[in-house]
Amino acid sequence: MNKRDEKLKPYLEALPDVIRYQVATKLLLGVWLFLLGRLFRVLLNSTGRVAVTSGDFAFIFTTWQGIAIILIALISLFVYVALDLNVKIILSRNLLFDENKPFWHICSEALECILRLFNVQGIAIIIYIVLIAPILGIGFSISLTQGFYIPTFISSVIADTPLYLILASVAALLFISMGIANLFVLHGVIDDMSIEDASRQSRKIIKEYGKDYLWQNITFILVMAAVLGIIVAAVLVLPLLLTQILPLSSVIRRGLFLFFILQGTILSLIAGLIVTPFYIMKMTQLYYSYKNKEPVFYHQRKVKVHTYDKVALILVLIAVVGISIFMNHDFDSVFPLDSSVKIIAHRGGGTEGAENTIAGLENAWAKGAYGSEIDIQRTKDGYYVLNHDANFERVAKDRRKPEEMTLEEIRKLSVDGEPIPTLEEMLDASKGKVILFIELKGETADRQMADDAVRIVKQRHMENEAVLISLKYDLIDYIETKYPEMETGFLTFASFGDTALLNCDYLALEEESATADSIAAVHRQGKKVLIWTANKKQSQRHFLCSSADAVITDNVTQATEVVQEIANRSDLRRILDRIRELFA
Repeated sequence: MNKRDEKLKPYLEALPDVIRYQVATKLLLGVWLFLLGRLFRVLLNSTGRVAVTSGDFAFIFTTWQGIAIILIALISLFVYVALDLNVKIILSRNLLFDENKPFWHICSEALECILRLFNVQGIAIIIYIVLIAPILGIGFSISLTQGFYIPTFISSVIADTPLYLILASVAALLFISMGIANLFVLHGVIDDMSIEDASRQSRKIIKEYGKDYLWQNITFILVMAAVLGIIVAAVLVLPLLLTQILPLSSVIRRGLFLFFILQGTILSLIAGLIVTPFYIMKMTQLYYSYKNKEPVFYHQRKVKVHTYDKVALILVLIAVVGISIFMNHDFDSVFPLDSSVKIIAHRGGGTEGAENTIAGLENAWAKGAYGSEIDIQRTKDGYYVLNHDANFERVAKDRRKPEEMTLEEIRKLSVDGEPIPTLEEMLDASKGKVILFIELKGETADRQMADDAVRIVKQRHMENEAVLISLKYDLIDYIETKYPEMETGFLTFASFGDTALLNCDYLALEEESATADSIAAVHRQGKKVLIWTANKKQSQRHFLCSSADAVITDNVTQATEVVQEIANRSDLRRILDRIRELFA
């Protein structure tokens, strides 16, 4: 056995155990989250709410139910870290040193050592693991929040504002430094050290062995990527290429496409189960090496493949074959060729014209937009004009707010040479062309604005051509309750609970939170889903192939081109798009 094989041997030997432990802990965490969700639902329902949203977070800090949810959630994060990270570290130590501890002993030890993090510094570590590490990609993170992100509408503001960008960059550098310095904190805590001692030890290790750690990481990641690449090529890429080259009937070819892609999907799920544990195993090996306690790498350990492992493999294979046959039989319904998702221009017309202007709307309509999203604010003398920001500085070089100006004063401003329209003018321009999604915006977004907007829409008999939307759920709930004949939509980027049960007709989901499951949950309640704001071509393609009802975008022309590309897809691309929608 050569040196490279010897280095890979413990990981190959650990593969069955890693998969079993991952499946077992995921099941435990799934049950835990299910019970937790039920408890939170009871607490929410006791307040008359079905969900807490981005427009109602004050509830969390002003009621005993909200405070109880915070405390229970915080404790739950400790449990999640214990079962999702500590278990992996202890399992790594168990495998590297051949300790042969049973599953429940490892889980018990993982939960016991997490108690040492119940202090101020420990809470800071947990918050870093749960919230900051997923965003920065530095340090440990848990599977529950690996997809955590800064919403696009916030990140775009940061990117476009120099001061915010500088502050965000400084904060990111500080957090990255903290994350690197504390890479081995959990290892120290698991070794019966206090959080303070574990933190000091981690900083010392990084200071002394930082360069070696970086080199070892790069090497390990490259080797893992190469191994995974070879596997993907062998079981997915090459079979798909052969399937396309061989002279087969379209039905057989599609069936083989489905079989190999489903097989590849299962392998990718398995890879997702083993990559993080293997990386933690490597870190654990380095941790003990730096402490002059070399793991037992070269023991003769027989890989145990149990009968139930073989049975599970056979059942999975049978399921893949069965699903492939079923999907192939109903191919066009399972993998529709054309996109049914509508395109809505953001801020009037997006990049098709001046922001929140009639010219922008008309250009977007000419490019094929189904709808146009606009932002209205009340003037000093009670009119409603279009503007997105708190003031007119960005679009018209005037620092005054709409509520500080009269309509006559606003008439003197322009956006890229185009006049700033009133709500009435925008409705007249959109009538018979596009559906107008009217966002009640800013400090003047109140019940008076809601009543006035409904009145103005009804005066033009455009109830079926306008949707009133807002980030303020209490406002949408008011409109939906008082004016059920009006279409309403709630814009949410952070929510908790049964969001699909909220009192509205549309739920606008920020693109990162719009999963296949969340879209399906909304549809089950008879509501429609908007995605905001999908501007990149890859994102547009993903959502235009999804079961969403519409996407809001600044790039209408690009979106319509993507729709045409979707209509000309091959069978293979249709399958890949559908699989990506379900598992992204």
